[in-house]
Amino acid sequence: MTDLTIGPFSFPASLLVTFGAIIAGLTVGNLLAGTARARVERLLWGVLAAALLAARVAFVVRYWSFYSQTPLQVLDIRDGGFTPAAGVTAGLILGGWLASRNRGEYKALIAGVLTASLAWAAGLALVAPSGAGPALPEVTLARLEGGELALASLAGRPVVLNLWASWCPPCRREMPVLGKAQRENPDVTFVFANQGESADIVRGYLQAQGLALDNVMLDAAGRLAQQTGSPGLPTTLFFDAQGKLVDRRLGGLSAATLAERLEALRAPAGNARHPKPQAEIRL
Repeated sequence: MTDLTIGPFSFPASLLVTFGAIIAGLTVGNLLAGTARARVERLLWGVLAAALLAARVAFVVRYWSFYSQTPLQVLDIRDGGFTPAAGVTAGLILGGWLASRNRGEYKALIAGVLTASLAWAAGLALVAPSGAGPALPEVTLARLEGGELALASLAGRPVVLNLWASWCPPCRREMPVLGKAQRENPDVTFVFANQGESADIVRGYLQAQGLALDNVMLDAAGRLAQQTGSPGLPTTLFFDAQGKLVDRRLGGLSAATLAERLEALRAPAGNARHPKPQAEIRL
C-alpha cells in the first residue's frame, strides 16, 4: 500500500482510497439525480454509513476474542479494523434495496453505489505494488543487554520490527500488546528498535512499565527510520520468512489488528490475503 506524507503528517493509502471512492460515488449520484439531488445524497450517505458499520462489525466478530475482555475497544478505530468485503457487500445490498423503493432515483442510486464500489476496488489495486518488497535492512544494532544483532541474519522466519521511543504516546499504548504477542507467537521474531534514546532511558522505561521484552535494540542515530522510509513513530514493519517486507503500519496497533497482520504474515506466498509491501509518496 502507498502512504501519502505531507510534512509531519502521514495518511494511509486505504484511507485515501476510501475517501476518493466516497467522493466519486457522491459525484456520480448527484450528477444523475437532477432535482432529487438532496434526497439522493442523503440516501447515499446512509448506504456509506451502513457499509462502514458492516465492515467494522464483521472485523469485530472475527476477532471477538481480543475484544471480549475490553469491549469498549470496539469503538476505537484509530488503527483500522475493518473487513472491506463485508462493507462492500452490505453497501451493494442496501443500495439495491433503496433503489427498488425509490424508482425516481433508481439510476442515480445504483450509479453512485457502483461507482464508489468500483473506485474503491480499482484504487486498492492501483496502489498495491507488484513483486517482493525490500529486504530486511542491512543494519547492525546494539542490544540493550549487550552485544550486537545484524537484522539481515533474522531471515528464515517471519520478523516484526517495531520502531519506537519512550516519549511517544502511541508507542507506549501498543508496547504491552506487542510484548504479549511476542510471548504468544514463538514462531515470529519480534524486534523492538528504540529510536534515538540512551540505554539508561530505555532500560528505566521498561523497568518502570514492567515490560519484559526480548530483542530490544538501540538505534541512537535513527538509521532504521532512514533506511526504511519511516516518517513517524511508532512504525511496525512485517517481513516474511524470506526477509521481504510485506506490510507496514504507521501508528499504534491493537491486539486485534496485530493478530490480523500476523495471520497474513504467515500466509503462503501468492495467497490473496497476503498484504502487499508499502511504498511512500512524499510531498
